[in-house]
Amino acid sequence: MDKTHQILLTPEGLTELKKEYANLVNVKRPDAVARMAQAREAGDLAENSEYTASREDLAFIDGRIAEIEEIIHGAKAIKHKPTTGKGSKIDLGCKVHLTLDGKREVFTIVGEWEANPTEQKISHESPLGKALMGKKVGEMVQVEAPAGKLTYKILKIE
Repeated sequence: MDKTHQILLTPEGLTELKKEYANLVNVKRPDAVARMAQAREAGDLAENSEYTASREDLAFIDGRIAEIEEIIHGAKAIKHKPTTGKGSKIDLGCKVHLTLDGKREVFTIVGEWEANPTEQKISHESPLGKALMGKKVGEMVQVEAPAGKLTYKILKIE
């Protein structure tokens, strides 16, 4: 991970990451270790697919634990200070109400590690996130997409 690149997370995102970490360390890793020990007792390890699968699961869990430790260690929790009114500018942590061809959409601007399009959470580093950062209500932003240029109008910032 690039040491000069700051990892930005909302307080909620940092809390969720810590919950995932605790679950991996306290539940999933011990279960994987126990499964691997049981498989090892079954005999010949060279032809024991359960042992191989449990070893791969444990390696994946250990890798994710290490990744989360690195993220948490380098993370900076951002605090969005809600501002309403004409002077409001879009920043990390904002909930932004947009319209695209008459269709309303609401996105929350988050750090790249929290981005989850299915939850309408977009990274400030994504094309739309970059276009929105620093903009105000009433402004239009254009984003290049596979289907062509999309033009969004900013309706509200929370």
